[in-house]
Amino acid sequence: MFTGIVTDVGRVRSVRETNRDRRFEIETAFDTASIDIGASVAHAGCCLTVVEKGPGWFAVEVSGETLSRTTLGEWTKGRPVNLERAARVGDELGGHIVSGHVDGVGEVVSVESEGGSHRVKVRVPRPLHRYIAEKGSIAVEGVSLTVNEVEDDVFGVNLIPHTWEVTTLGTLKPGSRVNLEIDMLARYLARWRETA
Repeated sequence: MFTGIVTDVGRVRSVRETNRDRRFEIETAFDTASIDIGASVAHAGCCLTVVEKGPGWFAVEVSGETLSRTTLGEWTKGRPVNLERAARVGDELGGHIVSGHVDGVGEVVSVESEGGSHRVKVRVPRPLHRYIAEKGSIAVEGVSLTVNEVEDDVFGVNLIPHTWEVTTLGTLKPGSRVNLEIDMLARYLARWRETA
């Protein structure tokens, strides 16, 4: 489990196909000595398992399923990536509970300055839009955000200067594709309504 609070912006150091899956090596400021092989790390909101590591880097393997349902299939060497290590019991829950299971890929519709902040609107693939509610939570590229407004299949969020500066969200522009994870409670409530 994660909280949607990005703690490092890493960088893709290499990408290669293996006889198993696609392998990414990620440069990071994390102390990799404290990351166990088999540990979960969220990459732009996608939970991946560490399979190898060295000083300042670690490797993950990504299945075809994940590549087809997230933006990871578009990743190339040098790409910056929001990273978050898994939450531990007793950690502060500064964002919201995030599973690291990307629900879909959205497309940025607009980015506008608003004071020191930025208002970003994202179009959501249908039927995922049904699970997004005003003042609810959503993870965009692994960042926990509050939904400001929803109009049909487009939602808006406000990015404060800190979030804009210390995550990859500061690079967003119209047409950018972003990993989305809806609020876990919304997912289960909707499923209950469908089957009740």
